Order: sequence, then structure tokens, then C-alpha cells
Amino acid sequence: MHQEVHTHDARQLRILESPGSLPRTLPMPDLFSPYTIKGVTLRNRTVMSPMTMYNSVDGKLDDYHVCYLGARAAGGFALVFGEQMAITPDGRTTTSCAGIWSDDQIEGHARVCAIIKRMGAVPAIQLGHTGRKGSELPPHKGAFGGGAKKQLPPDHPDGWTCRAPSAIPFGGPGHNHPVHALSIDEIAQLHQAYAQAARRAAEAGYEWLEMHYAHGYLGSSFLSPLANQRTDRYGGSLENRARFHLEALAAVRAVWPERYPLTMRLGCDDFHPDGTQFEDALQAVRWMKEHGLDLADLSMGGNATQLVDPPFNQVGFMLSRAQRVREEVGIPVATSWNLGIPENADRAIRDERIDLVMLGRPALANPHWPVWAARELGHASPFSLVPEDWRWWLENFRGHAPSIGWPDHGARR
Repeated sequence: MHQEVHTHDARQLRILESPGSLPRTLPMPDLFSPYTIKGVTLRNRTVMSPMTMYNSVDGKLDDYHVCYLGARAAGGFALVFGEQMAITPDGRTTTSCAGIWSDDQIEGHARVCAIIKRMGAVPAIQLGHTGRKGSELPPHKGAFGGGAKKQLPPDHPDGWTCRAPSAIPFGGPGHNHPVHALSIDEIAQLHQAYAQAARRAAEAGYEWLEMHYAHGYLGSSFLSPLANQRTDRYGGSLENRARFHLEALAAVRAVWPERYPLTMRLGCDDFHPDGTQFEDALQAVRWMKEHGLDLADLSMGGNATQLVDPPFNQVGFMLSRAQRVREEVGIPVATSWNLGIPENADRAIRDERIDLVMLGRPALANPHWPVWAARELGHASPFSLVPEDWRWWLENFRGHAPSIGWPDHGARR
């Protein structure tokens, strides 16, 4: 076990070995070690996390996504996700969100996969359904006015009736419109929608697939007693509340190529006494592993409007939970949340608490975050992370060094 120590310097996250721990006999991984899982090898441990971008028409990917995602691949990220791709039209957050529910959307995804691969990274897709947190106004268009997202009413041109395990709105000041409780037949249809989306993803060229079971979206709400108050085989006991996840996973596993990783982002803690508890999530991951899960990506549940002691400002607050899953379930893990300082991300990998670092806002802020991190960590050749032709010019024709736009490593302090 490790002890996490936070210093007064927000840039530090020191992780100490417990007394009596055995010395390592294998080479210690670091942030820039390659990582192989199934038939896929990542060039390092940095992952661009899925983030909703509100820039799609009819759910399609276009030049915007090719530019945006290709830039992150060129910047050194090893695994590049777009946003959560909706498996049905009502699985989007807004009408300007992307999806993969139709064959005519494959072309845009194929273009994105091609540029990511050309830039040396692995293209990844996250499949999901927003459940009772859909039918929203995009946040940059006023959705956060008054401190809450704004859900559009079902009769609005850009709104719809959200579907969820039970007819319980998410609540708070922004989500109070009626919610439709899914029938057994509708659940089965959603499982098939997952499978068809996975088929399209493979056809488009993706080499990594993640199921989104977090952040208060449909999968997460099935697991949480706050949102799931069903009395049939999909509600009540933990086994029943996890049934939706396992059946969706099995449906995707049946069509997704075995050589490519099948992973999951799980809302493992609602930070609410009546919601998903971490111990329940731990058991759910065990069952998912038995159903073909290759890696667990741990995040928050997101099913409550009122949280108890939310840790969102803490550095790496999901690390301890992710480490427990890694050690107790015996499955590779990833996590995100406040790991954008290179020293912290690198230490989490070196101490083998997680296998991959998921980076969301740091990837938005800096398309070349991996190159910057390599420089900050004293990597021998930070520019080895960019395409070969760029690397040649950056390493061999420096001219006036300070004018290159990237200070010499020796001048970093």
C-alpha cells in the first residue's frame, strides 16, 4: 500500500512507499513507457480523455473533429478519444453532440481514425447514452446560468423526453422535466444499439472501445440507487442494478474484435450516502472482468445534486480507488481528475497505482501536453513525441534557441 501526502505546494504529489515494502525487481514504468494490452501497443501512458464538444450536425464528425483530435495525436498523446458517442439520437447531451447510431456517420469517424493513426496515436471511441441528463442546452450557450445546467423541455425543438431506469428526474434547478422509465423491451433495444454502434466503430477503424457507465449518464444511473428504483430484474440488489452493464458489455463483446481492448468508465462513487458506494463498484468491476472487460477507467458516479464532502479540488483524488481496483480485482486501470501536473501523472504510473493517465482539460489547454510534460520531467528527447518530420526540424535546426517557441530544457527553471 502507499500513503498519499499533499504538501502546501499545489504542484507536488508525493507518494511514499510503506515501511517494509519489497524492492522492485522489474523495470519501473513511467509516463513515457510503452503500454501493451491485447493487440494494441500505446507509445506512452498519456490518454486524451473523452470530452463533449458540441460541434456536430446530425451527430456527424467533420473537419472540426479531424483538426481537433488530429492535433492531440500529433502532440504526443498515445490514445485519443473524441467525445462520448451516442448510441441513439436521444443518447446525446444536446442536438449538437456526436454519435454513431447510423451508418451514414461512419465516414466522419473513419476520417478521424485516419488522422489519429497518421499522427502516431491509437484512435479510441467511447460509447454511451446520457439517460436522464440529456436534452440540454450547450453549456457555452448559457446552460450554467444560476450554477446549473439547463435541460430543455420535451416540446422544445432541440429537446426530448429523457429515458432512464426509473421515472426520476436528475433534479436540482436544471433537470426537472418528466423522465420515461425504460421498459424491458427498450433495454434490450439499447443493448442492440450498443452492439450496432460497436460494429460501426470497428468499421470506421477504431482500435479501442470504452463503455461510458459514469457521470450520471444511463449506465451510471442503473447502478445507483438514487436513480434506479426498479422492482424487476434490473433493480433492487447490486446484481440486478449491474445487469444492464453486463448485458451491454456482452452485446458489444460479441461483435467487437477480440484483438482490440474493450474498456469501461465506471462511476464508482456518488459521494452520497444513498448512492453508489465504492465497495459496490468494486464488485461490479469483478463481474465485468468475467464478461470480457480488459481495463477499468474509474471516475465519479454523478447521480446526485447534493454531494457529501466532494473531493474535486484534490490532486489525483481518484487514485486510491483506482489502485484498489487494480490490486483487488487484478485488472489494468486508468483514471483522471487533477493529474495535469506532469510530476503527479508520472508518479502515479511509477508507483504502479494506475496503468494509464486520462487527461481532459489539460488536453484542451495544451495540444502538446505530452511534449511539455516530457520536457518538465527531463525526458532525453521531448520532440521524439511529435511526427518525425517535425522532430527533425525542432532538434536539428534550432537557430536562436529562445526563439523556437519552446525554451531549452536547461532554461526551464
